[in-house]
Amino acid sequence: MTDCGCDKAIAELEEYLHNELKSEEARDIAEHLATCTDCDGEHHVGLVLTQTVQRACKEMAPADLRDQVLASLRRMQAHS
Repeated sequence: MTDCGCDKAIAELEEYLHNELKSEEARDIAEHLATCTDCDGEHHVGLVLTQTVQRACKEMAPADLRDQVLASLRRMQAHS
């Protein structure tokens, strides 16, 4: 394990959350999170935020709302 302190863990947290780190770096961060409650708290906040954004990106507007928005855009384009 290389030296992984709080500064490194927090600096690389987003990449860790998105599985963008090399396996050794990810392992170092995971080991640090397992022993540091402050960084683990930051990890939890980041994880919840990431999951919330991912869910929001999958949601679709109701069909009637989409129809209203498209109709409004078409009216605006016709008057341009």
